[in-house]
Amino acid sequence: MNITGELRGTTVLLRPVQDADTATLDRIVREPAVAAWWSPPDDYGNMLAVTLPGTPSGEVIGAIQFSEEADPEFRHAGLDIFLTTSHQGQGLGTDAVRTLARWLIDERGHHRLTIDPAAANTAAITSYRKVGFKPVGIMRAYGRDHRTGGWADGLLMDLLADELT
Repeated sequence: MNITGELRGTTVLLRPVQDADTATLDRIVREPAVAAWWSPPDDYGNMLAVTLPGTPSGEVIGAIQFSEEADPEFRHAGLDIFLTTSHQGQGLGTDAVRTLARWLIDERGHHRLTIDPAAANTAAITSYRKVGFKPVGIMRAYGRDHRTGGWADGLLMDLLADELT
């Protein structure tokens, strides 16, 4: 992770996850509406906490992460996010994704970003479209469906730097 400080969005603030955030993130990722799309990670250390700076202690409402492909022939970055159920549908995830996307483009020099929600996760797909991500195609039997134990399709979406809204 190459972020040591904070990234400020319109509403959210992204900062490196701290040890004190682990219990909150564990609780969030086990909420039924979150667990439908996410399994608990082994380590939150490579994530950024999504926080609400206007709350008394900068309430942690989720986490966002990124990965970077270093090969210059295929250089790009990928993102992923989860938010607590009580803060979904309010534009906070969109703000968090847009904030990290802007940093990846402006500070890390990426020309292309990807995100790969479950194809059935219409709320996430709608949010990512608001940032400028466009569907590329369906990845069949892409990820484990934590509700059924079977495999679920994923939707590959990408965003080119000049498409960021």
